[in-house]
Formats: sequence, structure tokens, C-alpha cells
Amino acid sequence: AELRKASKRLSCHKRYKIQKKIREHHRKVRKEAKKRGHKKPKKDPGVPSAAPFKEELLREAEQRKQRLEELKKKQKLNRQKEHEKKRKLEAKKNAAKTKEKAEGKESSGKSKGKTKKPLNKNSKKSFCRELNKVLEASDVVLEVLDARDPMGCRCPQLEQAVISSGGNKKLLLVLNKIDLVPKDNLEKWLNYLKKEFPTVAFKSATLMKDKTVEQLPKRRGRVDLSKPSQCFGTKCLLKLLQEHGKTQNKAIQVGVVGFPNVGKSSIINSLKGARACNVSIARGVTKSMQIVHIDKQMKMLDSPSIIADPSNSALALALRSIIDTEEPGSADVLGSVNAIINNCSKQQVMMQYSMPDFRNPEEFLSLLAQKRGMLKKGGVPDIENIAKLVLCDWTGGKISYHSEPPGSQTPPPPHLTEQKIAEMQEGFNLKNLEEENSNTVQALKYPSPASSIIFQSAGMANGTIEENKVIEEGSKWKNMERTKEEEEEEEEEEEEEFTESDDNEDDMEEEENEEESKVLEKQQANPANSEEQMAEGEHSTSLSFSLDKPAEEDDAYDFNTDYV
Repeated sequence: AELRKASKRLSCHKRYKIQKKIREHHRKVRKEAKKRGHKKPKKDPGVPSAAPFKEELLREAEQRKQRLEELKKKQKLNRQKEHEKKRKLEAKKNAAKTKEKAEGKESSGKSKGKTKKPLNKNSKKSFCRELNKVLEASDVVLEVLDARDPMGCRCPQLEQAVISSGGNKKLLLVLNKIDLVPKDNLEKWLNYLKKEFPTVAFKSATLMKDKTVEQLPKRRGRVDLSKPSQCFGTKCLLKLLQEHGKTQNKAIQVGVVGFPNVGKSSIINSLKGARACNVSIARGVTKSMQIVHIDKQMKMLDSPSIIADPSNSALALALRSIIDTEEPGSADVLGSVNAIINNCSKQQVMMQYSMPDFRNPEEFLSLLAQKRGMLKKGGVPDIENIAKLVLCDWTGGKISYHSEPPGSQTPPPPHLTEQKIAEMQEGFNLKNLEEENSNTVQALKYPSPASSIIFQSAGMANGTIEENKVIEEGSKWKNMERTKEEEEEEEEEEEEEFTESDDNEDDMEEEENEEESKVLEKQQANPANSEEQMAEGEHSTSLSFSLDKPAEEDDAYDFNTDYV
């Protein structure tokens, strides 16, 4: 049984007894107060109305009050001025100390010699440095392309750097995410790209277990090939690299490079058969060079993504630049979604998202947010978060879209000559490569051309590989901070001038008061002369007043000139 709370009810006898005690206590307190003779403070009776000179006395009292208030204000202002002067002196001393310290550090730094500052891992310069490390260390470079937009994933600066490096360095193209494009489109792209570089069709394993990739069971005769955990093209790529390694008579290092979200790390994981590298939908997860041993004769070098040049088109920057979708400021995300939707067929986008007709990308985002229930307070569509989701769909492997390859009449890029193409293709068995590619193409299931969105590619995307050419966003903020500091210094100088002028004005006022007091004394001594001087003063003031008037008021009647 649960315990009940104690009741607060009392018997009448007890309640009356308490009330009686309280009354007695109050009576006792009142008696003691009477004995002590406690008196209330008397009010100021003021000046009685019968008193002579009452008005004069009241006036004097008010004047005394005003004087005291003015004195207090002056004292307060003086204290404030002294406090400001002290603060400025302290600020100047601190500035001088910091300058001395900075000069001392510079002198010590010069004596010790110049030392390089460690770069932030998330900075673009560190990405370029790590990418250059991978390019220098690798014997074979794999440029990973997204099969949905292969031309947009190619970087002419990277290809030129590999070709001009010399030392029998080879460049291979790996066409990844081939399961997201129609079969005819994939075959067209393979036929186009193999004319320039050896191209491998690849589909990396997307679903990884903690340590190993899910192995296919051997008992089954037929397997559902659309499962995301299966990878295709691994045997073809490994065979191609191993054959090249045998011709070199040494253990080769293979660098994997490309723009963000093309699947560099997932290719290495597929070749290794385990989750050796971190993989994510977010861009720029790999921040430094990572070495993965495939076998005794081969090492894979994972690299950070190529940084897209700001001179690229809005579409290229939307799909290829490193945009942090977790940041609160989503101007980049909204701009990139606008660029993507403007370069697609509206009807196909409506079919893909099963949406009604829309006039512009903003309306599309608001309709999609309402459909998916992504709303803020008051039922306002959450456009920022829905834009992030759409961008992740397009850069990840969720949406199927494809771009058409250039025509046969279009010439190859300027950095590729026939001699360079022959050098890159030398040492590889291209016939076996074609057969293996055709096998992987036949093994996969593809989306139908009707369900895949036709996409207008922006062409090759320029990238910055040299560390010196990278423009960091932080440099802009530094310039802003410098300008702010300069403005603050100017404000301080103006304040100093203002306080000096205030002091001068105070001195001038004191001098004028002294002169006025002298004039009054003279007037008391010679009242006749003083009247004449007053009249002269009035006349001079009237003249000055008339001179200061504008031209329009000249005709107006001047009362100062009226004679009595």
C-alpha cells in the first residue's frame, strides 16, 4: 500500500489557540514600540507663506541646486576625460610592446632561417601538395572518370603534367559508375576514349562490410548482378597493371587521381577486397596520400581530389568543386543546383522526381520540399536542406543521367598529339582490354534510356595542380581584417583630435567669462560710459546681423534701426 501525504487540516481548538497566540504577540510588539518612543521622520515643512522674501529664498535655493548639479556634471566630465587619456596611454604602450616583440621575433626568425609553416589539412594548398606527391611517386596514373559525365571529369592540366613528366610514366582512364548510364551510351564513350588513352570499364563495390567485401557464393549458377555489393572490372584492371609491372621488372606504384566523388577510394577498396580507404558521399574526405598494398608487386596510392579552377563554368563548379554541404551558408549549394537543373531537360527532371511543372529551379526546390515534408515553422519549405539533398543525389550514385560523347569530327585536346597517344598506349595489350571491357559491359544491368536524364556536359574541367596558383579563401578575410584595423586606427586619431579641440574650447570659454566679469566691473564703476558702450555694442551687433542676412531678407523691416 502506498503511503499517503499527511493532511494539513487542524482541529478548531488548535486553530483558535494559534490565532490567540498571534494576537498576543502583536500586542506585545506594539507595547514595546511605544516604550521605545519610535518616531516617524519629520517632513521638510518648507518656507512658510507668511515669511518675508519667500520668493527670493526659493529662487536662491533653486540656484544653489542648479550650481551643485552643474558642478557634479563638470566633475564627471573631468573624470571621464582623465580615464580616456589613461586608456589611450595604456593602449599606446601595449602597441609599442607588441611591435617590439614582433620585431624581436622577426630578427630571431631571420637568424634561425626561414621555416615553412605547416599547412592545414583542409586547405586547398595541402590538397595540391599531396596530389603532386602522388603524381611524382606513381609509375602508372589512373584518372578516374564518372561514366555519367566523362568529359567533365577530365582535367587537361593533370593529363599534360603526366605526359610531360617523362620517365615512362603511363596514364590510364578508369570509367567508373558504368551501371548508372544506358548501355549504348557506355559503348559510345568507350569507343571515343580508347582512341586517346587505354580505358577500363569499372563498377566499384559500394556496400562494404566492416573489414571485407561480401564475396559471391560459388554454388549459385545465376546471380542477381544488380546488387550494389558486387564490383566489375577488377580482374581486367589488375591484369592490365600486373602485365605492365612485368615489363618494368619491378614493383610498381599506381596513383589514383580525379575530381571529387568520382569513386577513387572505392576503386582501391574494390581492388583490395577490403575497406582500406574511407568512403563517403561528402566531398573531399581523402585529405592526404594513402598507400594500400595490393600484392608484392603493386601498391595503390590514394590521393585527395583535384581542385576545380574558379574560371570553370557554373555547372563544372557545381559537380566538380569541393562544396561543404554541412556549412550553414548554402549560397554555393543553391547556385550549383540551379546550374544542374538549367542544363537538363525539364520533362525528364519532372519524370525522375515525379513532380508537377515548375517555372524555375527555386520553385522546383520548394515543390520538392513540400512533397518530401521538409518544412520549417509555419509550413515554409526548407530550401537549403532540400538543395543539399538534390546535390548529393547528383554527385552520388542515386540519379541516373548521361551525356553524349563529342562527334568524330572534333579534334583531340591540344596537349595530345599522335606521338604522345602512341607512347601512352605502348606496353598494354589493347585487344585483351577490349575483350574484358565487353565482358563487363555484357555482365551488368543498365537503366533504360527513358529513365536516364540527358545531360549537357560543360566539357573538360580545368583544375589547379600547382600549389602557387591556388587562391585560398582565408586570404580575402585577412585583407578584410587589415582594412578594419586601419579604420580603427583612423577613428582613434580622430577621437584624440576631438578631445584636444574640446580642451581648447573649454579654455576659450574661461577666457570669455573672465573678460565679461571685467566689463561688468567697469560698468559698475562708470555707469554713463557703460550705457554708451552698450549702445555701440547694440549698433555693431545690428550691423553684423544685417550683413549675415541672406539677400531675400534685405527688404524686410529691421526693428533694430527704429529710433525711440
